[in-house]
Amino acid sequence: MNAPSESVPDVSLEASSRFVAASGLIIDEVTNTSVRGHADLGVDHLTPWGVVHGGVYTTIVESIGSIGASHAVSERGEFAVGIHNATDFLRPTTGAPVAVEGTALHQGRTQQLWEVIITDTTSDKVLARGQLRLQNVPMPKEAH
Repeated sequence: MNAPSESVPDVSLEASSRFVAASGLIIDEVTNTSVRGHADLGVDHLTPWGVVHGGVYTTIVESIGSIGASHAVSERGEFAVGIHNATDFLRPTTGAPVAVEGTALHQGRTQQLWEVIITDTTSDKVLARGQLRLQNVPMPKEAH
């Protein structure tokens, strides 16, 4: 992962909230316009019917988009908060190693739009895709 600057928080699995850590998302690379990561989805992520819960995918989309968008505006003393998450669950799985790719589709002064694709690396099939619209907001004073 690129070395974090003082204005960019630690996005490692160890530093994430317990909620985000439960998704198993590991960030591999962050730039102003893209984020790459991966996760091993398994028994801890399943519904009572034995397939990966859609909330896991939604959490991964929100996390990837927020990390990339916040990285892009961090030098301006801002971070980005999700204001709309539309995640499509395309293919069920009982668990799989996944690759996650986030790409900025639009980066404006006040808002950004990111697309996130979650792919099963064993079959190379897309399991879910999402679009996350974010608002750029000032960094809280205590976070500086």
